[in-house]
Amino acid sequence: MVTAVVSLTGLGLVAAFGLSLASKKFHVEVDPRLETIEGILPGLNCGACGYAGCPGFAVGLLAGETEPTGCAPGGEVVISQLAEFLGLEVGDVVKKIAVLQCGGTNEKAAMEAEYDGVQDCRAAILIGGGGKACRYSCVGYGTCEAVCPFDAIVMKPDGLPIVYADKCTACNKCVVACPRDVLALEPLNHEVRVSCSSTDVGGRVRKVCQVGCTGCGICEKVCPVEAVKVENNLAFINPDKCVECGICADNCPQDTILDGMLPRAPVFISDACNGCTICAKVCPCDAIQGETKELHVVDPERCTGCQLCVERCNVSAISVTGEKKAVAIH
Repeated sequence: MVTAVVSLTGLGLVAAFGLSLASKKFHVEVDPRLETIEGILPGLNCGACGYAGCPGFAVGLLAGETEPTGCAPGGEVVISQLAEFLGLEVGDVVKKIAVLQCGGTNEKAAMEAEYDGVQDCRAAILIGGGGKACRYSCVGYGTCEAVCPFDAIVMKPDGLPIVYADKCTACNKCVVACPRDVLALEPLNHEVRVSCSSTDVGGRVRKVCQVGCTGCGICEKVCPVEAVKVENNLAFINPDKCVECGICADNCPQDTILDGMLPRAPVFISDACNGCTICAKVCPCDAIQGETKELHVVDPERCTGCQLCVERCNVSAISVTGEKKAVAIH
């Protein structure tokens, strides 16, 4: 009995000594900054950064494999703190949200079959394509809502999801999960958007959806800053060029382009105007007229209420009238 105890004790001591040597030989130094970075990160472990979780993203930052802007859910505060701690510079952080690129509600989209199965878009597509005749449409069975970890997406009674901007962190999970690719991450401040993903020809689109893009090109023709292009029968708005004037949305015959800045109102220039002409130069619709050092005036028929002039006026002489108006073609 005593011999057995002594033998086991000896084996334990030998094993402990071996583990001690191994731990010293294979010891990996941990960067002391890692703990601080993990403390700054939101700890959501959502995977939006492309890593398995916040600890993986922290390691990637220290290794120079990624940038602070990779943590979209953290927003401007977290990105700024990370950049400051690491001694990096980041430009202006543009908040993005998930945007639905489909307007085909249950009433506006044609149905060619009735689906009665698991309430999942991926499952529905495997059986008859989900029911809607448009192969580019939102299937409407809430997969995006189910995968959203922040309760930012809710299915509406009309069969389409709504994304709450104040909750959306741009984690990209809904975008990846959508089997029809009708969700995309877009800048929050881009409020004039194309709500369609179909590249079918116009005749086919009209048969399956009342609000689908037919590729008619009117939006491209009326855009004053050449921000709209029609490619493969589908309109695309370049957010870097778009000035949110809303002319394309107002003139879209299918109501495919949504204007998130409605109601719009023309602007008014007060006597405080010093005639610097900046407002006239930035106006994309030639709605402001006036000579240098003279009071400028606004043509309400041309003004779309985009408010670019309001932002650029250095004497605060321009304000919004508050009267809603239609946007005309010029």
